[in-house]
Amino acid sequence: MLFRSARYAFSDQEVKQYFPEPRVLAGMFGVIEALYGLSIREEAAPVWHADVRFFGIYDARGKRIGQFYVDLYARPAKRGGAWMDEAIARRRVSAGIQTPVAYLNCNFAPPVGTADGKKRPALFTHDEVITLFHEFGHGLHHLLTEVEELAVSGINGVEWDAVELPSQFMENYCWEWRVLEDMSAHVDTGARLPRALFDKMLAAKNFHSGLMTLRQVEFALFDMRLHHEFAMIEAGAVRTLLDDVRREVAVIVPPAFNRFANSFSHIFAGGYAAGYYSYKWAEVLSADAYSLFEERGVLNPEIGARFRDEILAVGGSRPALESFVAFRGRAPTLDALLRHSGMAA
Repeated sequence: MLFRSARYAFSDQEVKQYFPEPRVLAGMFGVIEALYGLSIREEAAPVWHADVRFFGIYDARGKRIGQFYVDLYARPAKRGGAWMDEAIARRRVSAGIQTPVAYLNCNFAPPVGTADGKKRPALFTHDEVITLFHEFGHGLHHLLTEVEELAVSGINGVEWDAVELPSQFMENYCWEWRVLEDMSAHVDTGARLPRALFDKMLAAKNFHSGLMTLRQVEFALFDMRLHHEFAMIEAGAVRTLLDDVRREVAVIVPPAFNRFANSFSHIFAGGYAAGYYSYKWAEVLSADAYSLFEERGVLNPEIGARFRDEILAVGGSRPALESFVAFRGRAPTLDALLRHSGMAA
């Protein structure tokens, strides 16, 4: 991180001054409203902590189609990381259609007081802005479904290969100048993010992207081989398998005392068993899907409606690849991901 800061002459602390929570939320909601013709309003609801907020999503006719909680700040005893989960899924019940409800959870630093007794809003790093957009992408997948069968409504029934598509798709908007310009305001001066600073962030975006790609390949190969071909025949066999994978793909090999496999919770406690590769495959899908917006306009409501109808609305009611082809008009390719990662012109 120090090398990146020195090379590109900016720091996360400098950037976060331009991303106060109210401005970020308004900017994120503005993207959704522009893409899908929706409106998002804060509403009253029972909450489990004073910091939790509650919102409703309404269509162009004013009909409520979903609601969600936002719990953004870290606090004692709260689970770490960031995640989205469902509280209520859309489905048909005796009284009609059940409106979906989601949770969006993060662990960002809360607002702090100042010397004059005032409270400053929470400030987010750009990485935290990306995290928020990512989790809201999952939330939209759950909230904008039009499927009424519980097993395939929203995120339910979606293959691991594609469950990260809507979330990673949303991350792209965190790199659009048009979006960030409107979403930023310096916490003290109100000035928007300077274009020169954004250009530095963009230049640093793909810092070590090749190494990060190999890291994901390493994790995915280890996961797949562990579940597909592994037999515990002697002590240390798991480490031997991981060392074999690293000899094949790693450029920088961790020291011998490293115990990555012991903490790889995704594939044991996280439900990704033999499916960790889906993160990288979903990046292929999300980059390729976003490339259509790049061609037609990143906030194009016509393409937004198509993405909503063919990806978000159908949930797990048909194979994810069919949904992608219905949206993009062809099978996925690697081109957009390689370009976004700085590995191709």
